[in-house]
Amino acid sequence: MIDQTDTMMNPGIEELLERCGSKFSLVTIASRRARQINTYYVQLGDALGTVVPPQVTTTARKPLSIAFQEIAADKVEGVGGATGKEVPEALQAAQQAVEDMEGGLPTYKGDPEPAESSED
Repeated sequence: MIDQTDTMMNPGIEELLERCGSKFSLVTIASRRARQINTYYVQLGDALGTVVPPQVTTTARKPLSIAFQEIAADKVEGVGGATGKEVPEALQAAQQAVEDMEGGLPTYKGDPEPAESSED
């Protein structure tokens, strides 16, 4: 009897696409979560506790495989964009703050004016 091993095909791509909405969303969600899982394992010995640990019990050792299993188990989901799901208000506020920062850093009273370059 052949033992079944966990591969990228388990869970199936079709099942993952149903949950994410598009291939682009699937790749984005899975890669971001895989990076978080990798960071969790790196920080594990430091006891920092700043990253959420894997949300599924699995025999998979690779972060991307774990991320795919979390998506299949509805433990991780994307919002906005191609997923068609509404972005929560808390995330909209954070996104607006980032967009506001793109125009440059805010200036405050008492901040020195930038020095003008003089070309002689």
